[in-house]
Amino acid sequence: MSRTGVLVLLMVAALGGWYFFQRYQIEGVEKLSVKPREVQLASSAPGSGKADGLLPPVPAGKITIRIATFNLGPLDQHKMSRPQVVNRLAQVIRRFDIVAMQNIQARNQGIVVQLAEQVNADGRCYHYVVGPNVERDTIHRYSAILFDRASIQVDRSTVGLVDDPLGRLRNSPLVAAFRTRGPEPSQAFTFTLVNVDIDPEQARAELDLLDSVFLAVRGDGRNEDDIILLGTLGADDRHLGRIAQLPGITCAVFGMPTTTRGTESSDNLLFDFRATKEFTGRSGVLDLMRELNLTMQEALETASHLPVWAEFSVYEGGRTGHLTARPHTAR
Repeated sequence: MSRTGVLVLLMVAALGGWYFFQRYQIEGVEKLSVKPREVQLASSAPGSGKADGLLPPVPAGKITIRIATFNLGPLDQHKMSRPQVVNRLAQVIRRFDIVAMQNIQARNQGIVVQLAEQVNADGRCYHYVVGPNVERDTIHRYSAILFDRASIQVDRSTVGLVDDPLGRLRNSPLVAAFRTRGPEPSQAFTFTLVNVDIDPEQARAELDLLDSVFLAVRGDGRNEDDIILLGTLGADDRHLGRIAQLPGITCAVFGMPTTTRGTESSDNLLFDFRATKEFTGRSGVLDLMRELNLTMQEALETASHLPVWAEFSVYEGGRTGHLTARPHTAR
């Protein structure tokens, strides 16, 4: 075939692929997909009217954001009835622009509203997203994402769950797309979070589905390449299974315990470092005992896991004037 013919075929294939992704949601090799794509959450912001109403001012000179995952281990009505514990959680959350929370044990989102109100008690403006099934179904455990509206905007049309028709994921991953505030919209960092909460009783089986979860979200037709899968993964960076074999996949932290007792490493942020060049190379695990001056017992009362975080530029492509470090790949 001539070179011209090859080019024509490639153009046809590219146009066909574009048409497909515009019209259909992609399913992964494990029959996972992202649904629903057009969920609208109309809940009110805690103490501040509509969720997407008047936005607070952007902090001056802010060029990075910090994204964290935090297993609250668990967040239930008993914990929320203890003011000192809720105050500690609020102090921790205020250190980050976005916090993906796992292990919320309640029948509705009232607990998340209560926590957001406590976080905002000092004049901040955090809001949240939860899955579309909360309030609709009888839920006993779910995830949520809290975010600071001064630095982050959410695209509520993207909020949904990873659909697993075969029911292999006990806690469906929560998906939502965000954009940083401050830069012009065309220059702002856009990204999608996939909030994962692996069931410890079937950790190995669920862990082997995370590669398909990642690929299903990346291939949902929105052409977003900055996918950050974060949460309680049920394994350390050396035992992540098939997702670690995806090209470019890296972790935010390596070889660090992420539980309050310091006995396990099971929480992390995963992303493709080739696409997510906004990562500044800064990340860590927040030690509750040291940061809040707590005893071990007080720290365990607060949460059984520690917050794990990573820092990203507010600019698409990482144009902050700072050098970024190329991460080690996951294993």
